[in-house]
Amino acid sequence: MRLCDLDLHIEGTELEERIDRLYNELERRDIAFRPYFWLSNEWFTPDAHSGIAIPFYLAHPRLKALERKQMLEVEGGTPSWCMRILRHEVGHTLDNAYRLHRRRQYRELFGSWSAPYPDFYQPKPYSRRYVIHLDMWYAQAHPAEDFAETFAVWLRPGSNWKVRYEGWPALRKLQYVNDLMGEIAAQKPSVTTRRFSRPLSILRQTLREHYRDKRLHYIQEDWPDFYDSDLRRLFSDDARYRRNTPAATFLREIKPELRRMVSRWTGQYQYTIEQVLDDIIARCDELGLRLVRSPRRTTMDAVVMLTVQTMNYLHDGHHRVAL
Repeated sequence: MRLCDLDLHIEGTELEERIDRLYNELERRDIAFRPYFWLSNEWFTPDAHSGIAIPFYLAHPRLKALERKQMLEVEGGTPSWCMRILRHEVGHTLDNAYRLHRRRQYRELFGSWSAPYPDFYQPKPYSRRYVIHLDMWYAQAHPAEDFAETFAVWLRPGSNWKVRYEGWPALRKLQYVNDLMGEIAAQKPSVTTRRFSRPLSILRQTLREHYRDKRLHYIQEDWPDFYDSDLRRLFSDDARYRRNTPAATFLREIKPELRRMVSRWTGQYQYTIEQVLDDIIARCDELGLRLVRSPRRTTMDAVVMLTVQTMNYLHDGHHRVAL
């Protein structure tokens, strides 16, 4: 089925409730601006637009299930996750609608909005120059994302940002957003045209083609090799352990748990980690490796090994920017 043939609407779905919740959050901050929404193939706010595209799969439970089956997770699939993304995206719409990035202090604090977006970025997990809102330290991806993430932290009810970020250089950005929102709250935005970029109605890709391209985007072709010595620290091919569980069998059984844990601690996409785990399992099979320690201890050791490898990879500047 083509995406344009999906009979989907925001009205009458849980998305409508979450948009109303977002509007209430803006109202509590006395912000008169309201973004508009449409369905597309992913989350995004186009440049010079004051509206937000929402991925089609969030408009129907069967499509959410398909997304999970194809990508192993549903971005924005829970109420809290969806609200985090909506707050982030409304930061982009405000930036566009009021042309905030043209202001001198914005450029001084966040950097140049017009800088090219990188394909990959190098996050610094312990940096206090950026707020932490979405996964993968996304504020560090680009100045526009830094502003959107800062706004999202400021907007979230009960965030207590003055206390949470006390002593952080990022507090200056939050204070700037606080002052800026007070200044523009009642103003009419400069950009008021309602335009729709890549609406679902014109997307002729089939669901199969959509997921093929999406999976390709999150495959890391140059992931570092897992050397045999790393695997032999966890498992063994010694004849003494020939009656023990094969390492490949054990890893297949714990793969969903392992994938989720490493994704949680590193911010890497589960689909990417899945590819790495498949390679590890295949190599364990080739080497004839078997368990040496208890399943519990081996699970924790496997989490540590994969997390360290992932963090080293991200530190080298290979964290892919979202679609």
